[in-house]
Amino acid sequence: MSETRWSGRFEAAMGSLAARSHQRPWVALFVTLVLTCLGTFFARDLRLNADLANLLPKSFQSVQDLEKLRTRFGGMGNVVVAGIGAEPEQLKQFVDDMAPKLATLSEIRFVNAQRPSQFFDEHGLYYVDLPDLKTIQERIDARFAWEKEQANPLFVRLEEEPPPSLDFSDIQKKYTGGANMRLAGQGGLYYLDPQERMVVMLLKAKGSSADLGYSKTVIAQVEDYLSKQDLSKYGPGFHTEITGTFKKKIDQQAVITGDLARASTLALVLLLAYLIFHFRSGLSVGLTMVPVVAGLAWTYGFVGVAYGQVNLLTGFLAAVLGGLGVEHGIHLLGRWGTLRSEGMTSEEAVRETFRHTGFSALISALVAALTFLSLSLSEFRAFHEFGVIAAVGMLVSVASYLLILPALLGLVSRWGWVPREHQSQSGPMAILARFLPRRYRAVVIVIGVALVALISQVYRVTFNYDSTKLDDVSLPSVRLDRRIDHILGYSATPVVVLTDTEAMEREVVNQLQARKAKYGKDSTIDFVGALEDLVPQHQEEKHALLQSIHQKLQRIDPSRVEKAQREDLLRAVRMTAAKPFTREDLPVSLRRQFEPAAGQKGGVVLVYANVSLSDGVGTRRFTKEVRNLQMPDGSQVSAAGEALILADILDMVASEGPRILVAAVVSVFLAMWLTLGSLRNAFICMLPTLLSIAALVGLMALMGLQFNYLNIVVIPVLIGTTVDAGVHLIERLGEPGADFTTVYAETGRAITGGLLTSAIGFLALVFAKHPGLNSIGDLANLGFAVNMVIVLVGFPALLLLVDRWRNKHGAATPTPDGDEAQRPAES
Repeated sequence: MSETRWSGRFEAAMGSLAARSHQRPWVALFVTLVLTCLGTFFARDLRLNADLANLLPKSFQSVQDLEKLRTRFGGMGNVVVAGIGAEPEQLKQFVDDMAPKLATLSEIRFVNAQRPSQFFDEHGLYYVDLPDLKTIQERIDARFAWEKEQANPLFVRLEEEPPPSLDFSDIQKKYTGGANMRLAGQGGLYYLDPQERMVVMLLKAKGSSADLGYSKTVIAQVEDYLSKQDLSKYGPGFHTEITGTFKKKIDQQAVITGDLARASTLALVLLLAYLIFHFRSGLSVGLTMVPVVAGLAWTYGFVGVAYGQVNLLTGFLAAVLGGLGVEHGIHLLGRWGTLRSEGMTSEEAVRETFRHTGFSALISALVAALTFLSLSLSEFRAFHEFGVIAAVGMLVSVASYLLILPALLGLVSRWGWVPREHQSQSGPMAILARFLPRRYRAVVIVIGVALVALISQVYRVTFNYDSTKLDDVSLPSVRLDRRIDHILGYSATPVVVLTDTEAMEREVVNQLQARKAKYGKDSTIDFVGALEDLVPQHQEEKHALLQSIHQKLQRIDPSRVEKAQREDLLRAVRMTAAKPFTREDLPVSLRRQFEPAAGQKGGVVLVYANVSLSDGVGTRRFTKEVRNLQMPDGSQVSAAGEALILADILDMVASEGPRILVAAVVSVFLAMWLTLGSLRNAFICMLPTLLSIAALVGLMALMGLQFNYLNIVVIPVLIGTTVDAGVHLIERLGEPGADFTTVYAETGRAITGGLLTSAIGFLALVFAKHPGLNSIGDLANLGFAVNMVIVLVGFPALLLLVDRWRNKHGAATPTPDGDEAQRPAES
């Protein structure tokens, strides 16, 4: 490139800075030590926060509603204690013994150990509307009149007719979906499954499961209490297990934390192993890794100051940034060693290396940073923070190499170290460098056909909305939790609408029931519960009717009733004797499910879904049905819960994905155009990356892989991290007197190393237990593999084909030896 251009002046400046660091290594290393200590200090308290609500901006209504819910209601979810491995009577005894004692624990608000079935069975007729009660009365009157006729010996019926039926199943069926019937359940008084030999108790904690520290406290308290109990009296093999929202949060956090620790460790081991193989020199490995470690300390110091925590995506960035940083070291140290072997002094080699290869590294880092910054356009905090941190990390990585590597090279050169000379004319890259000029047409055809075939499958790729595919379902607490809903008969984690008055409660219930009726069989609402709804209206009028019915039922002779309806008659006698009731008469364990935390006011409406709230498609339908309820005063209220957070995440990723992808491509292209100074060269350098992404998506369709709201981030990452291979190749081929075979053998080896080290950070995620992290690793490494084939085989062959065409049409002068294919197009 011409020194008169700004890029030329920038190259010269980078060379001069590197030479100055080489001349004064102790000054540079002192600055490095100070910056590294500061970075370590600010990063010391970083913690992983895997809470879904942490992935959305606090301005989102679903996040604000969830915070209100946690403040007023303590959040949703329970600590579920399961007694397993005993006969039903022993299981009931376990609940009777433990429930009162567990309720006295300091972090437990109350224990729900029994269904309110007895109360609802006694007072069930108060939930029947007045017209239906009158229908019941009319049927009983008809039966009573028939009984009187039968008892009159003077009455003679001309035709034999069956007695009026006392079957009220049609009316009963009308109310089976009500909250009272659903909460009463069908499985007896205890939450017990005889086949599973299991009984459960639902413990409502005082705090929120979103606070991981609190979750650990309450679970530890319950576990400690149970561990001190003599459980052998409930039978041999009896034991307890704990699940529920609090326990699952702890277990899933532990899995993710363990995965990230293993991924970082494995990535470090793999990086060191590859560097040893690549350089065959322990000192070269150290020279490459020191700037990387320092750069990571600086980057995570920034994270500590800016965010104070990492999330599910940013947690594994250390492994990824480490791999990407090592790529710069491979190119820089490899180029320095080559120049030294050609007779340059250490300082001259440093100046030349950072002037050209260093500038290429800066371009690739800048391009990657701009690509990552395109993610920062997202309101999805996981993407936003990932983009900002990765962008900072890429630029810091180049800065650390510019400051540290020349200083280290200055020291080792003074101590007499000479790099191991690499034989560029041997090895796989040298063989490929000699093969491509002879077979470039065939290579272009084969790669081209393969690309067309893969790109033709792009339309078949789908997005997986099922969040259960991103959770570790192998965890015992997760497996046990899935059995709890079966025992309860409904979802253990409803969403909540916060209300301020009793009138507002009833309005919310009415609107949600109206929406359920409107959607019919397509409704995602199972049932709606609220204290105001559980205390029926018009009880005095209903009581008068029930008294009249009760008196008549008592006079019906059970022996004259069909055997199938006799039990129903006796039950009806008991139900019609029930007295009116208020909120205070409801069972305590039921009432407290709807009451706010201590010191808080207002009420709640619980909305239970009939779809899995882990299924993104069903969750998105459900949230649309329970949001934006218009109150009579003009205000709007919505349900709150983690299901709505998940729905917002999925909606956001689906809507922002195309915009982020376009922003990434445009920003990369403009950055390369600006830094390379050539529109044509910018397009040429981007071509391998664009083709790789298209081929990857087509390959996903063939392999049955799907995008999800976590691994979708891989696409912009690949755009930013693979484009530098084309930059390095084009820049080196554009140098005066560049020979394809020599340049390709040397640069191709560095490109291979760079791609492999970039992939290593993601490769470690392939072994993660968390399916979400695992899917990121799978997709990223598949993308790097596709890019390696294209950039090392297809792209050079295409350059040779274009160069031959230009030479044939007089666009360039043949090389002196007449072999035009040996000199591809100038950049």
